[in-house]
Amino acid sequence: MVELRHYRPEDLEALYAICLQTGDASRDATPLHSDPQLVGHIYAAPYGVLEPGNVFVAADSEGVAGYIVGTYDTSPFAKRLEQEWWPGLRARYADTSGMTEADLHRIAAIRQPPETPSDIVARYPAHIHMNLLSRLRGQRIGSRLLGLWVEQARAAGVSGIHLGASDTNSGGIAFWTRSGFVPVREEPGVVWFGMDL
Repeated sequence: MVELRHYRPEDLEALYAICLQTGDASRDATPLHSDPQLVGHIYAAPYGVLEPGNVFVAADSEGVAGYIVGTYDTSPFAKRLEQEWWPGLRARYADTSGMTEADLHRIAAIRQPPETPSDIVARYPAHIHMNLLSRLRGQRIGSRLLGLWVEQARAAGVSGIHLGASDTNSGGIAFWTRSGFVPVREEPGVVWFGMDL
């Protein structure tokens, strides 16, 4: 039995763990990182901390094993990250000695967060990230989590959602395509998807 529910503060550790274990194009990124929180600092934790009402999790008997996180309005959220989230992390990772190449890549993104193309944000102002541990895959849990998020976003008047998928994540690309998202742009390393609500 898998329960889908709103995020709770005690789920934060699970967001970090799931993000790491799916952080290499849905594969386990643990061997790549010396700091297990780096991936989660970017793609999961800030949503739980800053916009917990826009986070849903999937939990089974072993605990939280999947999530969908996001924001209804990307540009204001980016400004909030710049004020409330990135400064502390930049100070924490000022010294990068002993870090792996993957760590350094994530730290670079913390120091200078990549920006979503402005025309994509204009048409699809919301964005999401979703990850499931392997034990939840193939049970339509992702579709159900997405459905909850879309339903809530639509009720809030959100006009569109975008996301970026790694161009090497064939399973993810297939999922988003069959879930109603359309590819709107390909850039080195990423395929941008959008969905009108």
